[in-house]
Amino acid sequence: MAEVLLFHHALGLTPGVRHFAATLRRAGHTVHLPDLYDGRVFPDLAQGIAHAREVGFGTLLERGRRAADGLPAGLVHAGFSLGVVPAQALAQTRPGAKGALFVDACLPPSEFGDGWPAGVPVQIHGMDADTLFVDDGDLDAARALVEATPQAELFLYPGKEHHFADDSLPSYDAAAATLLTTRVLGFLATIG
Repeated sequence: MAEVLLFHHALGLTPGVRHFAATLRRAGHTVHLPDLYDGRVFPDLAQGIAHAREVGFGTLLERGRRAADGLPAGLVHAGFSLGVVPAQALAQTRPGAKGALFVDACLPPSEFGDGWPAGVPVQIHGMDADTLFVDDGDLDAARALVEATPQAELFLYPGKEHHFADDSLPSYDAAAATLLTTRVLGFLATIG
């Protein structure tokens, strides 16, 4: 079974992120779920992003790196939206990564070094009309990563919702989230 370090999105460690982690655990995987916001949860994206700016994106990235301290090598680094930033940084810079899972976001690998590490598989999931994913460059970064990396997969779901896989939010899309979960569990089964 895989060991996953999963980072929450900009709204914080919501019940929906906890539910997703619990689903992975029920499938037999070990999931570490750090809280980068020290218990704060926000009702909407604007407030969550404002909090992230107040704390500082660099500080959140450092909190993500510290969350990996003491954990073994061989992790799958995963994140939802804002949580993709520390997940991607760790997948690219921490030795021994077994894989990566990105939901609602993807950065160009050049943000964290010379490129994607050889032999590290990655899945990227997003909605095809989510303006934050499409218009902010995440989709382009995901497509470039897939083109340059044999072990990279991009899955697009019909819809415009950001945070579509968080069942505690109004943006939740049950059909897309179910398919995402099936794909993630299949991916983790190949790693574990």
